[in-house]
Amino acid sequence: MAHSVDLTCLHSKCIPPPPAVLPRVSALPLRLAASLRSNRRRQRPSLCSAASFGSETLVSKEKGSGVASSKREEKEGDDLKSWMHENGLPPCKVVLKEKPSHDKKLRAIHYVAASEDLQAGDVAFSVPNSLVVTLERVLGNETIAELLTTNKLSELACLALYLMYEKKQGKQSFWYPYIKELDRQRGRGQLAVESPLLWSENELDYLTGSPTKAEVLQRAEGIKREYDELDTVWFMAGSLFQQYPYDIPTDAFSFEIFKQAFVAIQSCVVHLQKVSLARRFALVPLGPPLLAYSSKCKAMLSAVDGAVELVVDRPYKAGDPIVVWCGPQPNSKLLLNYGFVDEDNPYDRIIIEASLNTEDPQYQDKRMVAQRNGKLSKQVFQVYAGKEKEAVSDMLPYLRLGYVSDASEMETVISSQGPVCPVSPCMERAVLDQLADYFRGRLTGYPTSLSEDESILMDHNVSPKKRVATQLVRLEKKMLNACLQAVDDLINRLPDVAVSPCPAPYAPLLK
Repeated sequence: MAHSVDLTCLHSKCIPPPPAVLPRVSALPLRLAASLRSNRRRQRPSLCSAASFGSETLVSKEKGSGVASSKREEKEGDDLKSWMHENGLPPCKVVLKEKPSHDKKLRAIHYVAASEDLQAGDVAFSVPNSLVVTLERVLGNETIAELLTTNKLSELACLALYLMYEKKQGKQSFWYPYIKELDRQRGRGQLAVESPLLWSENELDYLTGSPTKAEVLQRAEGIKREYDELDTVWFMAGSLFQQYPYDIPTDAFSFEIFKQAFVAIQSCVVHLQKVSLARRFALVPLGPPLLAYSSKCKAMLSAVDGAVELVVDRPYKAGDPIVVWCGPQPNSKLLLNYGFVDEDNPYDRIIIEASLNTEDPQYQDKRMVAQRNGKLSKQVFQVYAGKEKEAVSDMLPYLRLGYVSDASEMETVISSQGPVCPVSPCMERAVLDQLADYFRGRLTGYPTSLSEDESILMDHNVSPKKRVATQLVRLEKKMLNACLQAVDDLINRLPDVAVSPCPAPYAPLLK
């Protein structure tokens, strides 16, 4: 999730300055790097075991902790906000409340609620920059450009690693109250469901048929590649995290711990607008995942002078959860990044990839015509919920181009302006048949039908992960069915619905 959330900070007080940046260390020869690693291991035993870390990861499992008393839960919520007030948070109009987790083995989750009645335009809270974690704080200005240009470590990985090392300091860390809150949330959004990146293989099967399943696996592979590069970046970046007297990253943390921390940070990170590169990605106490999400909300966390603030876009009664906009993201991204699906998401969409056949003797001419009409030889079409007919209409000229085979027809297409119009009834039937077969094929890839999905969602005992996965695939199927209906309607409007489709030796490819 890229959050389109803006944060602002006030005057910093009682906050230690960001760690000093040590002089840049030039790229080390591999032999020297290995020697340094060996020396560091001999100097002291590893301090990074799970036991000394206090829990498995930045996001602790907390199994069996669901019996915590309500007084203790309330006090911990107060701890975060009290810590913020002690360190520069001005009086605000929100309070931390809690609601039970779907998983009884996990503790309740906190959420930000209005502490008084609010009107649209009110500032709910303003978090000082001194309480916001950014790469500027983590790395210092002198190394930020170097790190980002290595193309080996993302901002999320860097922020996750920073808080993992901070957590090792326990209560000595300035960020201890915030880290404790992140541990409690475990990367769960306001539906209390983790990102599919932390689901088991069996749980991922709930997403069978959805492109999201492959996307989850690809994202997990990307996180593993970043983990494998941690040591290289550690040695090459010089000042990166050298203020911490611990072993190098892969000695300090296992991949599973790193992945869980990465996912937790992913669910919290805010994309600030109109700020420097070093402050673009930010972790803001009182921000996500403590804020609820709404695809139709217009309120965003915004960077202002010295702070990150939230101006609400609607009235609230005292006790109401505060909601923010999560950016124009489809439900697949919302689930992957935040563990939830918005049933009323105007940005929800599915993707269809079409490409001209490169074996077509007229491929170059068709590519030129496609580019003239704003399309590529490999074109991605986005089908938005409720706008399936428009998406099908947008695809047809591109697909017709792929079906043109006669040289004289191609000359007509080249000389004409605008999108490719129907050439003949049989060609139009071929194009529509290919589209219909494509949509039916995607629908058959799901193991359940729409009616079965409805039954699953009506079951109050279904697991939260299965519920949210079913919500996602159900919405995808609705869009695919709407596309198929639009194609069938066009077939029925052909002059002669019995016409046989034209042969298409170089039909465009759909996936």
